[in-house]
Amino acid sequence: MAQGKKRREAVERYDREVAYPAREALELVKTVASAKFDETVEVVFNLGIDPKKADQIVRGAVSLPHGAGREIRVAVFCSGDKEKEAEAAGADVVGGTDLVEAIASGRELDFDVAVATPDMMPQVGKLGRVLGPRGLMPNPKAGAVSNDVAKTVAEYKAGKIEYRNDRYGNIHAPVGKVSFAVDQLVENLASLAAEIERARPAGAKGRYMKRMTVSSTMGPGVDVDVGAVEELTALAR
Repeated sequence: MAQGKKRREAVERYDREVAYPAREALELVKTVASAKFDETVEVVFNLGIDPKKADQIVRGAVSLPHGAGREIRVAVFCSGDKEKEAEAAGADVVGGTDLVEAIASGRELDFDVAVATPDMMPQVGKLGRVLGPRGLMPNPKAGAVSNDVAKTVAEYKAGKIEYRNDRYGNIHAPVGKVSFAVDQLVENLASLAAEIERARPAGAKGRYMKRMTVSSTMGPGVDVDVGAVEELTALAR
């Protein structure tokens, strides 16, 4: 009941029918956040795409200037000297065929991102039914399939996030924490919005970015004025 009351009070602090400039929307998100923990600030982009068409899937990765505010656990599928390289870079889980077999046998997926060297992909591909539904299959488009495992691990540890539209044409992604300064949240959001604009599929017709909403983990959503997206994304150029 208490949380319900706090949420009602938060909603009353702004007009839910209004789409606010990005900075103002993020300031509101910080103001109405009421949880006792440092909530994640999230954004949802509703895109004008047809998710059923393979050529209109919007997927990739972007490095947030200020990180996402959480520790990322990285697993690397590799072998030989690459294992030492990955471990030195700070990978949390490292292995080759042994790791593939362990996961196939039911090992806990105690990582948030999976990276693989190209030569390991035929074996990692066998884990598609395990990793795929959890969004953990290494993806070349996101730069997660690479021989430069040290650089790739470092990027994810520093705040690189992956994004992909769901079956409704929405992309959900974190842009920081409530404890972040507004400037940091704005810059992270600008970088992500610019990347999603860049990833617009050639087959997408009409209005591409239809709606953008920001919120904290436990807070209500605040609409962002998508008409000012160009102004926002200019910050990331």
